[in-house]
Amino acid sequence: MNFNKDVFKLYAVTDRTHLNGKSLAEAVEKAIQGGVTCVQLREKNISYNEYISIAKEIREVCHNYGVPLIINDNYRVALASGADGVHVGIEDTAVSEIRENVGENFIIGATAKTVEQAVNAQADGADYLGVGAVFSSPTKTNAIRITPEKLKEICNSVNIPVVAIGGISLKNLHKIKDCGQSGIAVVSALFAQEDIKRSAERLREEL
Repeated sequence: MNFNKDVFKLYAVTDRTHLNGKSLAEAVEKAIQGGVTCVQLREKNISYNEYISIAKEIREVCHNYGVPLIINDNYRVALASGADGVHVGIEDTAVSEIRENVGENFIIGATAKTVEQAVNAQADGADYLGVGAVFSSPTKTNAIRITPEKLKEICNSVNIPVVAIGGISLKNLHKIKDCGQSGIAVVSALFAQEDIKRSAERLREEL
C-alpha cells in the first residue's frame, strides 16, 4: 500500500479501562484533536457483531478527521466495518493469508520482536510493524521487552515503517529517540489521562 509513513507518527491504541465516564468515541476524538495520526481499535472478549458495531462508530470519528482506523486481530471485522486495516500479533492470522483476502489498499500491520520476524512479515505483505514492548507496559505485563538496540536493529532490517510500542510516555520517549522508528504507539499515555487531548498534544510536541 502507498501511504506516507508519517501516518504512524502518533498511533493510539484504544483502552476503555480508564475512560472515567467518557465514551470511547469521545476519547478517540479528543486524541485525534490533540494530534493522533492513526487509531487502532483493540477490543477483547466481545462478540463479532458488537466488534463491528463499535468499529463503525469509531471509523466515523476517525474518517471525519482523515485518520485511518486499524482493527486489532480480526481482519474480517475490519472489512465488515469499513476500517482501513488490521494489526495482527505473532500468534494471529498470518499476514500472507490476510493479504490474499483483502484489497491492495488495505493496511496490514504485524507485530515483530526479532529481525527474522520483521523480515518475514515484510516479505509476506505487511505494510508496517509494531515492535515492543520497549518499556514495561501496564496493559501487557508479560510482554517481552525489546531493548533500544534491538529496536534499532529491527528498524534497520526492513523498508516498511516501524512503530515502537509498550509503556511509552513523556518521561521515557527520549530513550528511543534515535532508534529509527517512524512513530510510537501509546495506550495508557493517552486513554488513562484526565485530559486526553492535551496529553496527545504534549506527545506530539515531544516527537
